[in-house]
Amino acid sequence: MKKYVQGLSRRELLQRGGVAALASFLPSVAAAAGGFAWDPAGERPQPADRRFRSEVVEQYLVEIRARIRDPELARLFFNCFPNTLDTTVEPGTFEGRPDTVVITGDIPAMWQRDSSAQVWPYLELARKDERLRALIEGVIRRQTRNILIDPYANAFMADLNALPLEWSRHDDTEMKQGVGERKYELDSLCYPIRLAHGYWKRTGGTQPFDAQWHDAMRVVVRTMREQQRKDGPGPYHFQRTSPTPTETLGERGFGNPVKSVGLIASGFRPSDDACIFPFLVPANLFAVASLRQLAEMASAILHDNSLAENASSLAKEVESTARQHAIALTPEGTIWAYEVDGFGGQVLLDDANVPSLLALPYLDSSPDAALYARTRAFVWSERNPWFFRGSAGEGIGGPHEGSGMIWPMSQMMYALTSISAGEIREALRMLKIGSAGSGFIHESYFKNDARNFTRAWFAWANSLFGELIVHLAEVRLEVLNLRVKRSPAASA
Repeated sequence: MKKYVQGLSRRELLQRGGVAALASFLPSVAAAAGGFAWDPAGERPQPADRRFRSEVVEQYLVEIRARIRDPELARLFFNCFPNTLDTTVEPGTFEGRPDTVVITGDIPAMWQRDSSAQVWPYLELARKDERLRALIEGVIRRQTRNILIDPYANAFMADLNALPLEWSRHDDTEMKQGVGERKYELDSLCYPIRLAHGYWKRTGGTQPFDAQWHDAMRVVVRTMREQQRKDGPGPYHFQRTSPTPTETLGERGFGNPVKSVGLIASGFRPSDDACIFPFLVPANLFAVASLRQLAEMASAILHDNSLAENASSLAKEVESTARQHAIALTPEGTIWAYEVDGFGGQVLLDDANVPSLLALPYLDSSPDAALYARTRAFVWSERNPWFFRGSAGEGIGGPHEGSGMIWPMSQMMYALTSISAGEIREALRMLKIGSAGSGFIHESYFKNDARNFTRAWFAWANSLFGELIVHLAEVRLEVLNLRVKRSPAASA
């Protein structure tokens, strides 16, 4: 997601006036998103302007807000938790069944990863609201259609008959009709499984898991096996003419070489930036968890023991290989590497986007608690080249927005993976600062000035913040019962 609209990168947009510049382009977003655009200045849209309304959600907002003593956190929660439903969903039907598009916010396309994460916090409430359950069923069905169009694509157009996103139209890759961008990211195959499994476990519904979903899951496993690269690099390649090296893949579009050891290659990271080494470790560990969830569903719902065994055996192979090739030795002990190549090459860092090393327990993808604890200490420190600390907070960023830019998503993951009340309070303090008084969570902000931020309308971050607050209300209510003070330096 490197650009907004009209061919401008996020950094160019900020240089041309930040949120005001974004507002000038909202009509372009609206034209591509069914005529809807939202100006994220201040508060939620008015009830009549919301894309989806649920009394169950509204009652829940009031209930949780009442548990939050800090008024600024309460305001953020009230705005952020429903932001996906308020502004980004397009419920409909296809062939008589629910069909739901979920755009990212200011980019009028549906990412497989983002859409899964955006609706994830509503699963518990879907048990009480049939319309909400049907909306999420529609997301699963649309993701299924997307996989069958192209399992190597990361983003799809809301209107599958539309042209691709502007910046993707000249890419050297095999573009399919309906694809918005074709950056192959392993996690784009995992997130739809996670959402499907979560939907099944929380609602008990099996409506979306029909013959089409069955076919899509076979495609997922086949694609992952192709990208183990045991028989060559596979069919996917991607090149883009760009001054930014992370926007394209080297080696004729196949990425840097790997030794086939059993891990699954990924062209790009969840930030949409190119991998240095294609074996992206957090995505592989996420794949292990997702494949085991798929095996459970294939057996219990589809009654397909062959698919269940295929998914289970692949998960077992990837986990075993990760333990052999993806663990790095540091002066502080062993940690997970971020990327490896199977030849012994390792990249030691973490990126804010999820799946990340920091987020492994959140995704039920951390098979070794002690190894994770050392890894967490590494990535949340200046030993990680993409960790930044300044007067406006600290956190992890990445090459997508560049040096000094902290992603609040990392601060939320820091809190979600913490057992320390002090760490959680500090994360909440920084999240308040990072919102820059806007009432919403942004993609990233400069470490010394939260007013210098990217993406005023980024629904994934808003949903995740809402999810964090709900989690704390359920398991760490004492943290929400305290006012979270800003430091004098951060408030300046």
